[in-house]
Amino acid sequence: MEHLPTPPGERPGEADAPLEPPRTATVTATATVDEHGIVTGWGEGARRLLGYEPSQIIGRPATRLLADDTGEAARRAAGHQAAGKNRWNGTVVLRHQDGRRLEQHLLAHRRTPTGGAATEWLLLCAVTSPPPHPENPPQGTPGAPGEQGQEEEPGGLRELKEWAFAQSPCTLAVFGTDLRLIAANTGMERALSLTEAEMRGLRLVDITPHPAGEEIQARMRRVLQDGEPQWTEAFLPAAHAGCADGPENGRPVSLTALRDGAGRLRGVCLTASQGHEEHTQRERMLPNEAGARIGTTLDIARTAQELTDVAVPRLADFAALDLLPAPGEEAGATALAGPVTMRRAAVRSVLEGSPESPVAVGESSTYPALSPVAQCLAKDRGALYEMTGPTLARWAGQDPGAARMSEWGTHSLMVVPLRARGATLGAALFSRHHNPAPFTPQDLQLAEELTARAALSIHNARRHTRQRTTAMTLQRSLLPRTLPEQAALEIASRYLPADPLTGVSGDWFDVIPLSGARVALVVGDVVGHGIRASATMGRLRTAVSTLADVDLPPDELLTHLDDLVIRLSADEATPEGAPEGAGGIGVTCLYAVYDPVTRRCTLARAGHPPPAVVTPDAAAYLLDVPAGPPLGLGGLPFEATETELPEGSLLALYTDGLLEPRDHDIDEALDNMFAALVRPAHTLDTVCDHVLTATLTHRPDDDIVLLLARTHALSADRVAAWDLQPHPADVAHARQNATAQLTTWGLTHAAFITELIVSELVTNAIRYGKPPVQLRMIHHNTTLICEVSDTSSTTPHMRRARVYDEGGRGLLLVAQLADRWGTRHTPTGKTIWAEQTVTSDSEDATGLR
Repeated sequence: MEHLPTPPGERPGEADAPLEPPRTATVTATATVDEHGIVTGWGEGARRLLGYEPSQIIGRPATRLLADDTGEAARRAAGHQAAGKNRWNGTVVLRHQDGRRLEQHLLAHRRTPTGGAATEWLLLCAVTSPPPHPENPPQGTPGAPGEQGQEEEPGGLRELKEWAFAQSPCTLAVFGTDLRLIAANTGMERALSLTEAEMRGLRLVDITPHPAGEEIQARMRRVLQDGEPQWTEAFLPAAHAGCADGPENGRPVSLTALRDGAGRLRGVCLTASQGHEEHTQRERMLPNEAGARIGTTLDIARTAQELTDVAVPRLADFAALDLLPAPGEEAGATALAGPVTMRRAAVRSVLEGSPESPVAVGESSTYPALSPVAQCLAKDRGALYEMTGPTLARWAGQDPGAARMSEWGTHSLMVVPLRARGATLGAALFSRHHNPAPFTPQDLQLAEELTARAALSIHNARRHTRQRTTAMTLQRSLLPRTLPEQAALEIASRYLPADPLTGVSGDWFDVIPLSGARVALVVGDVVGHGIRASATMGRLRTAVSTLADVDLPPDELLTHLDDLVIRLSADEATPEGAPEGAGGIGVTCLYAVYDPVTRRCTLARAGHPPPAVVTPDAAAYLLDVPAGPPLGLGGLPFEATETELPEGSLLALYTDGLLEPRDHDIDEALDNMFAALVRPAHTLDTVCDHVLTATLTHRPDDDIVLLLARTHALSADRVAAWDLQPHPADVAHARQNATAQLTTWGLTHAAFITELIVSELVTNAIRYGKPPVQLRMIHHNTTLICEVSDTSSTTPHMRRARVYDEGGRGLLLVAQLADRWGTRHTPTGKTIWAEQTVTSDSEDATGLR
C-alpha cells in the first residue's frame, strides 16, 4: 500500500515554505481512512503527532488511535455527525504510541481519490510546538505594545481595533508567512462554518479542499513573493457540510500583504466583501431565479411561500408575507389607514422553526398605526429601518411581536407593500440578524421587484378563485341538488369534472317526474369546459324540463331541442360567422321515459352513447336505440324505440367520458362496465363506485356523468280503469266507480274531492271530446292520480267564466282541488290528468313492490 504523500509544508525546501521561519513550528498532520474505517494513508505530520510509523498503522482500524475509554463513543458520535455530509470536524482524544492521551481537534473531508471508485476521508489537524531553542523576540518591533521604543497603545483604541476586526461585515482572515491561519473574524467563521480555534494553524486548502481554495492559496504565495495585492474572481467556497460549493454560496476574494513597521512581510490579509461585483451578480441572478420559482401555481399559500423561500437566505435572514382579507372574504375589510389586521400567509428564516415570527402561518395579527407595516401601507411605498431607530423603538413598545424580533438580534428591516393592478394585497417583511450587513437601497429595490412578482401571482390566484367560485355556484345551480321524490325508479348518480380545480363542464343529467307515475331520465353533454359550456348546458336543461312538462314523446322532444341548439349557435356566432356556441362545439343527449304501470321504457338519443341494461338474472347488454345525429345539425329526424324492462332491471345512462380511457379500447371499457354493473352490491351508490373504479385508471380526460336507475313496477291492484259511454248519465257511474275504488284502497276521506275532479274531467271528455272515453285511477305512495282519455286531439284550457255563464268553471275547479293537473297527447288522442296528495285510512301500503 502506498504511503500518503507528505503535504506541502511538511518537508523543508518546498516552494511554499515560509519566506521567514516561524517563531513556532506548525505542521499539518494528515491521514486517510476508507469508508470501512481502515487507515489507508499516514503522513509525516501524523507520525510526529502520535509517534506511529506508516507500517505500524496503515491497514489497521482507525479506532486504534482513539483512547480506550472514549473510542467507541467518539466513533459513534463522529459517524452520526458525518452521515450524509462531505465534511466533519470535532475534538477527539487520541492515544500516542507511548500511551499518552492527546486531546486534538480534527477536520475531516470526504473525497474520491484520482482514479478511484470508492470514497475516503482525509483527516487533518494543525500541530504547533515551540522550537527547540527559543529565541528572544526582536526588540522594538512596531505594533508590540509595551516594548522599548514604542508607546503603549491606549486600551480603548486597541479594543476598538479588535472589535472592528471581529464585527466587520466583511469576511476577514489573517494568514502567516507559512500560509497558516492566525486569526479569523465572525464573517470568516460564518462563511466556512468553522470557529477560529478550529481553523487556527491550518492552511486554506486544508480547511476547504476546493479548486477555489487552491487558487486563493496560490495567490497568497504571490503576495508573499512580490508584496503586491491580489484579487481573484475565484469565490471563497462556503464549505457548509452537505452543501454544494460554488459562486452562489461564496464571495470574491482580495489578498493584501501585511508588513510591520520595518516593512517586513508578516502575513497576508484575506478579505471577502459583499462588494459591488457580488451585489451586481445577485441583482442579476435573484430576479431570474424568482421568475422561475415564484408564481408556479394558482395557489395563494404556495406563492407566498415561494417568495419567502427565494428571499431567504439570499436577501434576508427572515422573511414573512402578510395578506389583507380578500374583497368579500370578511365583512368590513381593514382600511389602509390606522391599525391594520392581516393574516400571515408564509414565513421563512435561516433559523429552524422561524422563532423570530410571533405569528404562525394562518394566524392574524394587528399592526399599530405607528408600526412600519401600517405606515408602509398608508404611504404605499417600501421603506428601510434600523432597529435602533425611533420608529421601531416605539413599535416595539406597543407590539410584543416587534419586541420579539429585537430579542433575536434583528438589526435591519425592510417593509414592502404587496400591490398588483391597483389593489393593495398585503405587505412583505424582510429582516437581518445573522448577516451583520444592514440593508441597502439596492436591497430594497430588489425586494420590491421580488414582491411585485409575488403580488401579481397572488392577484391572479385570487381572481381565479373568484372565477372558480362563480363557476361552481353556476354549476351547482344548474345541476339537480337533490333528486325528486318518485316511486317508479331507484336512482343514484355520479358527476366527475375532468378539471377538479374548476369543476365546471357541459355535462348534465336530470330526473323529471311525469304524469301517470312515469319518470323521465336525461343525460346530455355540451362538448367543452368552463363557464360557456356550463351556461349552454343550463339553458338546455331548462328547455328539456319545459318540454318534458308538456309531456312530449322522446323523439319530438329532441326535435324541439335541436331547433333550440341551432338558435343558440346563431346567437353566439362571432362577427366573422364562426360559431362558438353550442352548435359549434357539439351537443349530445339521451332522453328516456319509464312507465311503472306498463314497465315499458321509451328512448331516443341524439349522438349520445346508448344506455346499458342489466336484467334481474344478471344479463348485461346495450339497448338498441337508433343513433340520431348530434343536436344542432337540423333537418334530420330522431327515432324513438320502446322496450319492456322486467321489474328490478338496472338502467345505466352515461356520457362518453366514461368509456374513453387512455390505456384501453372501447370494447375493453364496455366489458369492464358490464362486469361492474352485474357485480352484487347492496346499494346503487356502491354500484356507481364499482363502475368508476373499473373503467377509470387515470384522471379522466373528459367530464363524466353516470346515472343509474333500478326499475319498480306498479301493482295491478293499484291501478283501476273503466270504459265510459259518451252519455251525460255515465258521469254518475264514473263517480260511483271512483268512490268504490277509494273504499277499496282505504282512501274514503278523499272521496268528496275525488268525486268532484272525476265529475268535471269526465263531463268535459263526454261534452267536448270523442269516444271512446276511459277513466283510470292510479294510487302509489301518497299520490292519487285521476286520468280521463278520449280520442280528440283538442287541448282543453282554463278560461275566466262570467258571472252569469253556466259553464267554463270545470278546469278552474280541478286546478284548485288538485296539486297538479295537465294534458298529454297520445298517438290516439289526449289524456287529462289530475294529482292529489292523499293519506290512506290505515297509513298502509305504498303500492310499489
